[in-house]
Amino acid sequence: MKVTPEHNARVAKLTFASVYPHYLSRLEKNGRTKEELHQVIEWLTGYDEAKIQKLIDEKVTFEEFYAGATLNPNAHLIKGVVCGYRIEEIDNTLTRNARYLDKLVDELARGRKMDKILRKDP
Repeated sequence: MKVTPEHNARVAKLTFASVYPHYLSRLEKNGRTKEELHQVIEWLTGYDEAKIQKLIDEKVTFEEFYAGATLNPNAHLIKGVVCGYRIEEIDNTLTRNARYLDKLVDELARGRKMDKILRKDP
């Protein structure tokens, strides 16, 4: 599937606070924890638990969320399909970053081991 400019604009305007509860409920239904979700978010963005809560409270958009993030240098190792899009083919940085987080949450929900989710250089 090709990512359109309209899709990129929608992703940029989404608030992290509106998506976070969906991440959490999906993980908890699959036996994972809020702490594990925060560990994945911190690995990807550098945001600790206090900062995550602040961003939720401020209702920041994904554009603002990723503008302030320090993306993990190994994030480029996240590959595969999520939401019908092949991550490595997404050319818009913001949309790709959002899909990185979606993919990490998906892997966590599917029971993948944390050391595999938090990619290390091969």
